[in-house]
This record gives sequence, C-alpha cells and structure tokens, in this order.
Amino acid sequence: MECTVPEKEQHKKEMMAVQDSMDVLSGKWKIAIISSICYYNKRRFSDILNDVVGISNKMLSKELKELEVNKLIKRSVLETQPITVQYTLTDHGKTLQTIINNLTDWGIEHRKKIIGD
Repeated sequence: MECTVPEKEQHKKEMMAVQDSMDVLSGKWKIAIISSICYYNKRRFSDILNDVVGISNKMLSKELKELEVNKLIKRSVLETQPITVQYTLTDHGKTLQTIINNLTDWGIEHRKKIIGD
C-alpha cells in the first residue's frame, strides 16, 4: 500500500525533525556530556572531563560551546576564589532527560543481549 501525498509530506517533515535532532546531538561526545550534567544537575568543567572518558580539554570546550549555542546548557561563572565555571541544563535541555533515561535503559538491555551481563 502506497502513502498518500499528505502522508508523504508528514513523513518528510518527521524525517527533517530527526535530522535536525541528529545535527544538534551528533558526534561522539554530546550525549555523554549532557548525561553527565543531567545525572548531577550541575557540573564543573573538570567533573565533566572526568565523567566523559577519552575526551580532551579542547574537545570538551568545543562541545560545551556548541551545546550552549543550541541553548541546551547554561554556563555560569561563580564568584569564588579561584573562579569556578559551572554547567547546568537549561529548561530546553531538561527536555532531553527522558531521552537520556530511555537511552540508558536501552543500553542496559542491549548490553545484556550482547554480552549477557
């Protein structure tokens, strides 16, 4: 059975939305960075660096800037000695929490299926 023209247009819009999401969240590190902030509510640069195994300082800085541009995280400079920079999810970023939880659940089940643990 073939899709009607309105159905095809709807599917096209949905695929564009998926592509838009992938463009914002693409790459090796963004989901892991968001997860770190999501699990702890607020994180310092060094905390995220420790959470995301294998990421370099330079790459973390780049990814954080991109996430900030996309209004998923907020960077706050705290008036401490020495100055501390803290990252939190924006309200828009918090909408990813369900997706992160679903990915976590899926990853646990996938690991069991593949490895048996």
